[in-house]
Amino acid sequence: MAPPTSIAPEPGSVLTPRALNRALLARQLLLARAERSVQDAIEHLVGLQAQAPRAPYVALWSRLAGFAADDLAGLIARRHAVRGSFMRATVHLLSARDAAAIRPVVQPVLEARFSASASARAIAEVDRDDLLAAGRAAMEESPRTHAELRALLSERWPGIDPDALAYAIAFLVPSAQMPPRGLWDRGGPARRAPLETFLGRPPASDATPDALVLRYLAAFGPATAADVRTWSGLAGVGPVLERLRPELVSFSDEAGRELLDLPDAPRPDPGTPAPPRFLPEYDNLLLSHADRARIIEAPRRVPLPPGNGGVAGTLLVDGFWRATWRIERDGAGRDREATARLRIAPFTRVDAADRKAVTTEGLALLSFAAADATEREVEILDAG
Repeated sequence: MAPPTSIAPEPGSVLTPRALNRALLARQLLLARAERSVQDAIEHLVGLQAQAPRAPYVALWSRLAGFAADDLAGLIARRHAVRGSFMRATVHLLSARDAAAIRPVVQPVLEARFSASASARAIAEVDRDDLLAAGRAAMEESPRTHAELRALLSERWPGIDPDALAYAIAFLVPSAQMPPRGLWDRGGPARRAPLETFLGRPPASDATPDALVLRYLAAFGPATAADVRTWSGLAGVGPVLERLRPELVSFSDEAGRELLDLPDAPRPDPGTPAPPRFLPEYDNLLLSHADRARIIEAPRRVPLPPGNGGVAGTLLVDGFWRATWRIERDGAGRDREATARLRIAPFTRVDAADRKAVTTEGLALLSFAAADATEREVEILDAG
């Protein structure tokens, strides 16, 4: 670990990758577990990446003191938290009020993503308004899976690619995935209902990107315009930042790129210790910057293993992504009693002190993610 410096970075200075790393960790609640409610944390983080339904549970366990799976599952079951397509046209978990405010802002992102797809070309002869009205009506009648929408829509538009018809609804009609999808202890297929129906109120009619960009900086800054685009998928970020510039402070990175930030956002001393943290697959921490050097020291693809999540992910050591992890079971039977083994695969050397800290944190992860196991073990492989 680099020796501590005397002061935290000041506006106008050049920020090293380590300075940016510590700022990001502080805002992502990863320097110390936060004493926050689950809803407050989800809103502070502007949602959690959630393609794998159980991934947000590991993300919150690593960030919140005393987190229990029921804390999040209860929000989802009561519709206070929403799974749906938002930033980058990918599945996120947001609070209900954020879902109502953010979906109109990112709607152009989903429309652009669909318009550039093969599915859009496959339905070119279909009246788009009629199709969206039919899809919305079908989901209002009853929450629908992709397969169910595919079958229903193909009856009305025979001869048109049924998957393309269903994908049009998934991208263009704001919707939410219904519980039990996303619960920790049980799950189900992704059945979608219109977002307005799910929330019991329409999405915001006065939403603008400005507030969303400020919230991004609070959770991920300091950042360039390219970083904001990478996280959100939004076009036209430059003019938004220019409007906001009087409210912001400016830095630069070692490549000379301007980084904008909120004046009072945390920018810790670059020498601040960073404990090991286990993240789920595809955590937004790893995905939300055009230049990922602040968290990934060498180019490396972020893994997205198949499945429902909660059993694999990435590991931060000294604040940087240094390993992947997976929970494996030995001897699991009907009663689920088994040995749960956390296998950690570093791709850089992990020294003795860090290995001890990683093992301690890994055992805590097993107590959360494999609570039913009778034995728990941590195995750290040689760097490969």
